This record gives sequence, C-alpha cells and structure tokens, in this order.
Amino acid sequence: MSFFSFIRALMLLYLLSLNSTAFAQVSDDQMRAIFPKLTRVGEVLENSVVTPVYQLDQLLGYVFETNDLTDLPGFSGERINLLIGMDAEGVLVGLKVLNHHEPIFMHGLGEQPMIRFIGQYEGIKVDKRVIVDSRHSGQNQAGSTTVYIDGVTKATVSVLVINDTVLASALKVARSYLEGFTRPPSVTVREDVFESNNWQQLVDKGLLRHWRLSSTQMASGFPLDLNDYADQEMQQALSESETPGRYYYAYLNTPVTGKNLLGEEDFERLKAVLRPGEHAILVASAGSFGFLEPEFRRGTVPSRLGMSQNGLPVDIRGLDFFDARETSLPSDAPELTQVGIFRIKAQSGFDPSQPVTLSLNLDLARNHLIRDQAQLDDSYQLPTDLFDIEVIEEVKQLPLWQRLWLDRLFQLGGLLLALLVVTAAFIWQHRLSAYSRLFHGARWGVMLFTLFFIGFYAQGQLSVVNIYTLLLQLKKGFDFQVFLLDPVLFVLWTYVFITLFLWGRGVFCGWLCPFGVLQEIVGQVAKVLKLKQIKIPPAVHAKLQKLKYLLLLVLVGSAFWSVSMAERLAELEPFKTAITLNFIRSWPFVFYAVLLLGVGLFIHKFFCRYLCPLGAGLAMLGKFSLFRWLQRRTECGSPCQLCKVRCDIDSINRDGSIDYDECIQCMECIVILNNKDQCAIELSQNKQKRRNRDNRRRIPARQL
Repeated sequence: MSFFSFIRALMLLYLLSLNSTAFAQVSDDQMRAIFPKLTRVGEVLENSVVTPVYQLDQLLGYVFETNDLTDLPGFSGERINLLIGMDAEGVLVGLKVLNHHEPIFMHGLGEQPMIRFIGQYEGIKVDKRVIVDSRHSGQNQAGSTTVYIDGVTKATVSVLVINDTVLASALKVARSYLEGFTRPPSVTVREDVFESNNWQQLVDKGLLRHWRLSSTQMASGFPLDLNDYADQEMQQALSESETPGRYYYAYLNTPVTGKNLLGEEDFERLKAVLRPGEHAILVASAGSFGFLEPEFRRGTVPSRLGMSQNGLPVDIRGLDFFDARETSLPSDAPELTQVGIFRIKAQSGFDPSQPVTLSLNLDLARNHLIRDQAQLDDSYQLPTDLFDIEVIEEVKQLPLWQRLWLDRLFQLGGLLLALLVVTAAFIWQHRLSAYSRLFHGARWGVMLFTLFFIGFYAQGQLSVVNIYTLLLQLKKGFDFQVFLLDPVLFVLWTYVFITLFLWGRGVFCGWLCPFGVLQEIVGQVAKVLKLKQIKIPPAVHAKLQKLKYLLLLVLVGSAFWSVSMAERLAELEPFKTAITLNFIRSWPFVFYAVLLLGVGLFIHKFFCRYLCPLGAGLAMLGKFSLFRWLQRRTECGSPCQLCKVRCDIDSINRDGSIDYDECIQCMECIVILNNKDQCAIELSQNKQKRRNRDNRRRIPARQL
C-alpha cells in the first residue's frame, strides 16, 4: 500500500467513526424522554419552530431546538444545537445535545462533562439569572433570583456559549407563549387621573372613539355594489340603515375610561381578571352591522375585528367578562347591538399611549364560488397625560466575547508582558546575545513562563484546529466574534501573525509554543544524561522535513470535507493531551504524547522537525518575512562548521546559510558569533594574533 493510499484509508476510517451526535434527528422518543407523560405532540406553532406537547388535552410544555432560535457560535465557530423541553410554567425539564463541534468535548474531555453541565439546568425557571461560577454553585438559596452552576475546567468558552444559548432560546419561547415573562412596561397608567364623565362626554373628549361607516364607505373596497352580494347579514343591515356601521371603542385600563364606562365595581373586577401587563379594550356597536361574525365564540380571536399598532398586528381575544349579566354602561349610552371586551396579552408589545388602529375585515360572497374581501380602518389615541411614560432602557448583557476579555485580564496582562520581552529580545538580539549567561537565562525564563503560565494556566497553545476555524469562516462568511471568544489565543495569534512577516516562524516555535518548550526540556535532560543522539542522514532528513507539509495539506483539506473528521485527525498534534488536559486523558493519547517526547530524548524536537502541521503552516507564511537578522560571517560554512554542529534543530546548511523554514530562532548561533570565547573563527584569529605578537617580540632578541 502506498503512503497516499494509507492516508485515504485513514481518512475513511475516521469518517465512518464520526460522532453520532452530528447526525442526530429529533424524534418523538426524544421528546418523550423529556416529558414522560406525553401522549401526543401538537402541531408546530404558526411562524415558529416550537412544538407543544400534551398529556391528552393538558399542555405539558414546549420542545424546541436552540439552532432555530439563536445564532451564537461556539469555540469551533459552529453553533451548539440543543433540544430543550420547558414546561408550561417556564421551568426547564430536560436538555439534550443534538449537534456540536466543540473540540474540547469531542476529542478532549469527552462528552460526559458537557452532558453533566447541561443537566444542571433541569429544574431552573427561565426568569432566573444563571451564572456559571463553581465557587458559588453550592450557595444557591431558595427564592433567590440568581442561580449559580458549576463550569467545566478547560472548557470555559464552550460552557459560556452553552449558557447563553440555553437562556436566550428558552427566554424567547417563554416570552412568546407563557404568561409572566414579559419585560417591565415602559408606560404605566396613572391611577390618580379621574373625573366623572358620561358616555357623550367621553366621546367629546376623545376618550371613547365613535367610528361611523356609511353604506357607501363600506362598499368602497368592493368591486360590486353591496346589494349584489349574497350576504344576508349585510343585506339586512343595508335595509335598516344608511349608516350600518356605528362603532364605539375605548381603552379600559385607565380609571377615566374604565371606571366611567363599566362602573367602579366592574372596573375593579376587570383589573382582577387581567394578568400583570395585560390590557383590555371595549368595543361596542350601535349600528345594524355588528363587528363580530355570527359564528364568533367567546374567548377566541374575532375574524371580523382586528387591531394593529405601528404597522404590526395586535392580538386581541374575546374576554368572557360580562357572562349572562347585563352591562353596567353609562345611562346615556345609545342602544347597543353588540358589546365586547377584548384582552391584549402582555407579550404583544402593545403601548396604550401610542395610536392604535381598529380594523373591520369584511368578507362577502358573490356566490358559492367567489368571495371578495375589504378592510376598513379607524385610528384612535388617548391623551398622554393619562400615563406615566418612562423610557426604560433594558440592561443588556455584554456580548460573550467582551465578558471573556474582562474575565481574563490577568492572563492577558501576563501574556502581553511575555510578548514584550520576546519582542525586545528579537530587536536587540545581538546586544543581548553578547552576554551568553544573561541571554540563556532570559530565554529559559521566557520558555518556562510560556509552558506554565501561557500553556498550562492560560491555555494559550496554538493549534492547527485554529487554522480550520479561520478557513471555514472565510468559506461561509467571516464572523470576527468567533475569534474573540478566546482572548489569549486571539492576542497570541495576532502577535504570531505579525511577527511571521518580520522574523518568520521562529518567534513562536522557539519561544512561545508550550509543547515546543516541553521538547526543549526533554532535550536538556538528554544532554544532562549524556544520551547519544541519533544522527539522521541528510537525504532522509530532507525528506522527513517535507512530511509535515503533507500532513498539513491532509488536515486542512479534511476540514472542508468534514469538520468532525478534521478535528479527529488533528489529534496528530499532542498539544491537547499534553498542554490543554495536562496528560489527564485516556491512555492511547497519553502514550502517543509521551512517545513523541521520548523520541525527543534521542532526536532533538522530533515532532517539531518532522510532524508538526502548525509549524509547516507558519513556515509557509514565514517565507514572506522581511528580515534575516541571524548574521553570518564569510568564514561560516567554509571552513567553520561549529554553528552547524551545535544547531540542535539542524537548520544550518553546510555552506553556513540558515534554513529559515526550519529555524526556530533559538539564537544559539548568534550567541556563538557574538562571544569571542565561543566563535571558532574569533578563537582562531585571536590565536594567530597571539602568535604574530609573540613572533614580533622574538625578532629583536635574535638580532641582538
């Protein structure tokens, strides 16, 4: 089998072993797992993606997918799709992961920590403020408006995205379909504004709207004369009056309208019937053509009568308020043929201080096959002095990426300090390298800081997976916020990208790669133990160096085929095992990472030199670097080979030139060059100078 056949077979194997959650479909069984009492699934709600579930005719709650309601990208750049069940009281009763591409859960910690995390939401009502903070998770108090839940170590970004996804989608559903989840109103009724008025006074002051429709006005929207339509109700109305449409309507929540129209007793009863934030509208007809269709049933939405505000429909539903009792309307009210009170729900967004439009929707039959429709409108607005109007600015939560940046200021400060030191080392490398002990101390200080602070603590290990994210974002539409979710990686990538075009790949590979530092430590251990190094023949070495470029091509190409497969193949990098998870992982991954480090005892930085796809990608961009600051002497390579012999990474050619594609810029060759007690050319020249000086001293003695 050829090498390329082996790669194709390996890719096929990974494709077949993809995580099944990537193809999960919502089924009745999954819904029943959330609602065990479920007996039937209702129709998906109109213009929505929310499914009601029932036990017989009793509403149990709603089931929905978060991808249909939110658009929050995860750490991988893809959304985390969850199936959520919420009962009729707004309590989360079940959550299930349908699809995700979070690397830390797919191929790192495994999915169990993710499942345990989302399980904490069960039993939480969506009007609570949920904070991911393990330090306070055991301090939740009954009745508190804030609930703390445990996070997942090493998966900070992913769990915060899940938290925002769950709460944003669940609250959106609750506000649309459940009572009591609306935002506080910005307009409140002034209870202190009242004066006694009869029916006609209310009409004269504009508090009760009188809308008249003549037969001519009602016929204006129809192509035929009204008498030509086979509608018995309309024909009877036209025969009884030239103004068949005489309607009155008023907003009832204000005392000056509600108390005057209903009487004090019924006004108080109405306020008790309405839930917080709800509104009531009185509509009455004194004409021969009513505003309610003959088949209208109490408690339903009328088809003939409609309401809108600011161009948007307002849902009105008949309120069975009067029952069989007579209405207690003012004594001077005209003889009314129809009277109704309609409820406007709190989540409708209705503002009583703004103009409202009442609509009469006419539907007349020409014959048993053809029907014509027309809509007639009338507008109404109450005086603003009946309300306390307050502009309530909703406290908006900062975007997730901003919260993450604020939360990691300490880590960012440490990272920026390290980057400042590295930058100074490269700018003044020749001055610093002239002091061998100081230079080695500074470099090892930076490397140890890189390993323990940037790597283990701040989780700042760059990976080829980050390249996947960039390429896929460019393919489907760039979303800059995806890259801001991890501030440490963002700052580090920005710095590495800039320095690639200044000094090449060595800034990262030789100074800022945590796993690279681990390999450096292994190399030092080998020197202390005086382990014999394996010298790879130059021809084989040159071919092995190209292997990492082939691996890069395979990995990046697989990302466009399957993200899940690409993330599995990215396990070629031991970074996640060694740095992200601190070797706390299943034994095959740990064995692989330790094996690479073990090989590094005998072949210095084996993984970096031959297998690292990230290093290959950086080397390709590093070809465009502006500076080649590692100075050479004319004697380097011929006759002197000292720097080549001491170059552990083997990136100095026999002619003394430096292969910047492979150089990690440890600057050991610069230390040799700038220290007269180490550079072989300097030592040879100094030795020759001493001989010449000694010879000059001997000549006068002989002449004497």
